[in-house]
Amino acid sequence: MKKTTPLGLALIIGCITPFTLAPGAIGAEAQPASQPPAPARPTPPTRAFDAPGSPRFTRLDGKPGANPPPTVDGDFLVGPDYVQAPEFKVVEGVPQGKVEQFSMDSKDGKFYNPGIARDVPFGTVDPSNPKTVIVETHPIDFKRTVTVYVPAQYVPGTAAPFIVLHDGPALGRPDLSFGHVLDNLIAQHRVPAMIAIMVAHGGGDAQGHERGREYDTMSGKYAEFIEAEVLPLVEKNYGVKLTKDPEGRATMGTSSGGSAALIMAWYHPELYHRVLTFSGTYVNQQWPFDPATPDGAWDFHEKLIPQSPRKPIRLWMAVGDKDLLNPNVMRDGMHDWVEANNRMAAVLKAKGYHYQYLFCLNAGHGVSNARAQILPEALEWLWKDYPVQKAP
Repeated sequence: MKKTTPLGLALIIGCITPFTLAPGAIGAEAQPASQPPAPARPTPPTRAFDAPGSPRFTRLDGKPGANPPPTVDGDFLVGPDYVQAPEFKVVEGVPQGKVEQFSMDSKDGKFYNPGIARDVPFGTVDPSNPKTVIVETHPIDFKRTVTVYVPAQYVPGTAAPFIVLHDGPALGRPDLSFGHVLDNLIAQHRVPAMIAIMVAHGGGDAQGHERGREYDTMSGKYAEFIEAEVLPLVEKNYGVKLTKDPEGRATMGTSSGGSAALIMAWYHPELYHRVLTFSGTYVNQQWPFDPATPDGAWDFHEKLIPQSPRKPIRLWMAVGDKDLLNPNVMRDGMHDWVEANNRMAAVLKAKGYHYQYLFCLNAGHGVSNARAQILPEALEWLWKDYPVQKAP
């Protein structure tokens, strides 16, 4: 474990770039330098917001900059043009949090030691079970970066609320934009003074790679890894105390990082109650095959949520009308990201969950063009009813 402070203790205010999703930024599915680039995916078709089976959306489309109120639940249509929210800008007089990074060596851990990587670009569909693929892998050692934002308002010795973000940035390339958003929201008393913990994955993507094993596995293992190996290092390295109250713990991610965020809360609701996802991979991407959840994260809306008692989970979701559709060799009818998120909204509504769902026009996977408009209100909705620091 190596602790680094490439930016010193304070955010460098004069060198901030606009909010983007460049590789290494929050939500970007960055590949390690040794990983060959993934083959180009075919351009997904644009799906209509009012297609059969879609939720009945409250329409905010045609109003650039318009977001649903952070006080209401339901299904909303936004876009096709977007305006960057002012919360991404550094505001004079607003206290700035601190951002630091450290690295974790897989050889020092217990949960993912060693890691895995695919031997070939992709596997083949299992002829005896078309719901999964045959993948050959080999063990790897790897290092992951953990980026930590501590707000200026944090009081040493107090138990702070926090949010865990997946697909965290690379070492030496911290995402400052998310910290700026939190700086402004905290100063405006719209969210609590939370710590943000941005955890990088172990490399690669999907079946047979470490990222897929960590994010797409339908179990409590990844949440247990965060609890046992990541959070103690955050507390030790930065002299902070993280709350044990699940109401003060949130998870956030994009694509498989999004499904991982819900997986953490679903299998460990005693640890996490608040979940935020962009283009959540609620599709059949789990590997190896597990007969308990044969459809991977598709089982969330197929059976797990409908057939289980309602859990104390608050879930915010967004998807793009040009989101992914069958991006790999499988043709199992369970690889449409738009359909998966639409189905999620339907079952959440039927079970009485607190959820807010945004269907983003003119947006692709990860809704990167929409995110700079919708993220601040999404975070405010996520933390609704949690105590926030009031003005003196």
